[in-house]
Amino acid sequence: MAQRVELLSPAGDLERLRMALHYGADAVYLSGREFGMRSSAVCFNDENLKTAVTEAHAKGAKVYVTCNTLPRQDELMRLPDYLSFLQEIGVDALIIADLGVMKLAGRYAPRLGRHVSTQLGVINSATANVLYDMGADTVVLARETPLEDIRKIRAETPKDLKIEAFVHGAMCVSFSGRCLLSNYLTGRDANRGQCAQPCRWKYYLVEEKRPGEYYEISEDGGTYIFNSRDMCMIEHLPELIDAGVSSFKIEGRTKSAYYAAVITNAYRHAIDAALRGEELNRVWVEETEKVRHRPYSTGFFFGKPGQYVAASSYTSTYEVAAVVESCDEEGNAVLTQRNKFSRGDALELLSREGCPVAFTAEEMFDGEGNAIECAPRAVMTVRMKLPRYAEPLSVLRKVREEPHFS
Repeated sequence: MAQRVELLSPAGDLERLRMALHYGADAVYLSGREFGMRSSAVCFNDENLKTAVTEAHAKGAKVYVTCNTLPRQDELMRLPDYLSFLQEIGVDALIIADLGVMKLAGRYAPRLGRHVSTQLGVINSATANVLYDMGADTVVLARETPLEDIRKIRAETPKDLKIEAFVHGAMCVSFSGRCLLSNYLTGRDANRGQCAQPCRWKYYLVEEKRPGEYYEISEDGGTYIFNSRDMCMIEHLPELIDAGVSSFKIEGRTKSAYYAAVITNAYRHAIDAALRGEELNRVWVEETEKVRHRPYSTGFFFGKPGQYVAASSYTSTYEVAAVVESCDEEGNAVLTQRNKFSRGDALELLSREGCPVAFTAEEMFDGEGNAIECAPRAVMTVRMKLPRYAEPLSVLRKVREEPHFS
């Protein structure tokens, strides 16, 4: 496996961008001030977007900006200036779901790559080839594309057309996210980044002539009939590389900086092992269990993933305790607290080099050097000795006292 593949991570804000870059992302994707599919995400204003591009490029990484809503007629007048701005500040590519936007991007931002969003639902080589002829350099395949179909798409498309596929994160019950349920029930349009996620709600049966009477659908009462599993393909990256996938995309712009760090780190090690032809260390599979997630599946790569209707909540067994700000060679560190932790707690140190290290919190001091028994205040400064040197942005985490769904 000599080819180079890209690890593409989500960046909901600058903190998450920095975590993704630190833990090995080759590229990040994010939303600018409009035209992105995640209105609930913390979008980047123009100044933060410039900062994002500068910091990513300083680390040799790329920035892809989502322009994957379907613009209404009155919005089109704002698009040319926005596209020109993105090109001016050095964005590397646009993620596009609308053919008109594809054409306008070629006119007003011709130096930028044009990536076809998963929202467009590319599942065959004929569509991929048409989009290539229109100027696309990357197609983000629909999540519903089987592995064998990817292999055929790769064989029947130009070699310089990059194939990108989601490998981790939330999945949608509707094909390529083309859902009208949220708009119908709440007036929030999923196709404009405003999904209320009614697929995660618990449903009962109501008979037309008995309004207000709720009937059980399952043995436990209601059911999460539209709920989907999360995707996790970390154990199957060699197969995806062999099939021709050249960019591995992690879902999760609305998820935490801790999620961005842990999942990017795990897939960085997994990709590197796959490219070296080495067996995957199980510790990186276990890392995917240490973030908030729903039950995992392999998506549609090897068949239908099946629904998970028992609940819609996330399992959460670990939480971040602190982030390293600085550390000397002996492990004496300055930390910023994120969740309460105490002397005597069992912790793990996560950094981008090597496996996580388990240790027990011993002496702890506040920012003024006073001995403390716990760190109860958010973002307070904590000084303590770590089991080894840890670079800034390394993470301390602890097991929740009672693992639970949240």
